Amino acid sequence: MNKAGLVDQVHKVLGGTKASSERVMETVIDSIISELKSGNEVSIAGLGIFSTKMRPARQGRNPRTGESIQIPAMRVPKFRAAKALKDAVR
Repeated sequence: MNKAGLVDQVHKVLGGTKASSERVMETVIDSIISELKSGNEVSIAGLGIFSTKMRPARQGRNPRTGESIQIPAMRVPKFRAAKALKDAVR
């Protein structure tokens, strides 16, 4: 399922227009992204916790030329699934 499929599911439950369902999904996604950008966690009961972590700087290799390059430290998104989600998938 992709974003359009999620919009269809929201539209089935809420009714209204598809445009309003798409705005709901955009708002949810934008809210999660903005919280992660500011360094906060987003916890959704039954689904899991979205957070960020720092990945340290490291040496890498350019696959085309074979030359060593320095990859800078960066903050990356992380997701930890809730127990309810893990149990539902099993």
